[in-house]
Amino acid sequence: MTAPVAAALVSVYFFWGTTYLAMKFAIETLPPFIMLGLRFTTAGAIMFVWEWIRLRPRISWGQWRGMAMVGALMLLGGTGGVAWSEQVVPSNIAAIVVATVPLWIAIIRWVYLRHDRPARITIIGLVTGFGGIIMLVASTSGPSSAEGHITGLVVLGFATFLWASGSLYSRVADQPDSPALAISMQMLTGGLMNLVVGIAWNGGSLVPMSEVSIRSATALGYLVVFGSIVGFSSYIWLLKKTDPALASSYAYVNPVVAIILGWLLAGESLNAGSLAATAVILLGVVMIVRGTVRPAIRSS
Repeated sequence: MTAPVAAALVSVYFFWGTTYLAMKFAIETLPPFIMLGLRFTTAGAIMFVWEWIRLRPRISWGQWRGMAMVGALMLLGGTGGVAWSEQVVPSNIAAIVVATVPLWIAIIRWVYLRHDRPARITIIGLVTGFGGIIMLVASTSGPSSAEGHITGLVVLGFATFLWASGSLYSRVADQPDSPALAISMQMLTGGLMNLVVGIAWNGGSLVPMSEVSIRSATALGYLVVFGSIVGFSSYIWLLKKTDPALASSYAYVNPVVAIILGWLLAGESLNAGSLAATAVILLGVVMIVRGTVRPAIRSS
């Protein structure tokens, strides 16, 4: 646990915990995919220009393809699914479901990548995590839930799977030597994909700036700086420098931050069943990470 790793973990733990409420505010007057397109293309362009001036790199088409695939999985499928679902799912519930990313990472590594057989504690954690998801669905679905709530939860579950898939793929994808340059390419390509989907979804047009509220615009600016440039960069860097299980341990803290902020700033609350489900899910995540974490992978 070096100082840079600790600093990156703290950034992901806190700033990503705040992004759920920030996205909730941003999509009040901005369609979800257009909001993400503006967020990621802006952040990606800033980082790309900086790295280009600093390094003058040579970038191959293979590297663009690799980063575009990561952007499609993580930023269009993963974050896009989360933003879309927050139209009908409270931000604190979204954060709890996204906490299952380590669960998906463990399954993908075991089943699809033929990684080492999970330890017993990991298998128990997988079962516990799925049990917690079932509890959460049962406790949040009722007459008082928003229309489309179940659909939103299903989309959230699929989004976490895509995010986990992209996280693992990013470790082996063809990419530039500079992590910051690779991250900027991921955000540029992922942001453009979100824009294309958002414009198509919005009938072929962007949202007039006059219709965007100050709160939505402020939330979007926050997401560009702290959610993307700081948070996403820290996460991708951690994936390269540490074990994926450790990098995805942000799932411990993000729901806590999101629950507190949702309660303080958006009037969101959790019933006893939801709180119990949250505890079960986080217990499962703890067991999964304890059973799969390995010594940090250091660059040569």
